[in-house]
Amino acid sequence: MRKIKQGDQVVVVAGKDKGERGTVLRVVQRRRGLGVVVEGVNQVRKHQKPNPQLGQPGGIIEQEKPLDISNVMLLNPATGGGDRVGFKVLEDGRKVRYFKSNGETVDA
Repeated sequence: MRKIKQGDQVVVVAGKDKGERGTVLRVVQRRRGLGVVVEGVNQVRKHQKPNPQLGQPGGIIEQEKPLDISNVMLLNPATGGGDRVGFKVLEDGRKVRYFKSNGETVDA
């Protein structure tokens, strides 16, 4: 189980996009560990050649690149900011994520 999953609301805590908020589109494996692609964050411009077989036009396209997973924190709706996440096992045997600051569970 990962601390940050696809679909989570996160806030960027380091880098050029510090303070930005967004939704995790996907979690990717990189050479140096895990990374996350966040919607609207870490936008880069890519020069793309046209590929008629796939129907791709050429030109300059905007695209999101992965951030290191250590540079984002899960957004706590109670506090409105980023928060650390831990794991605990409930009485019924389920393993859930919870916010370390107030103890609320992330997964209902």
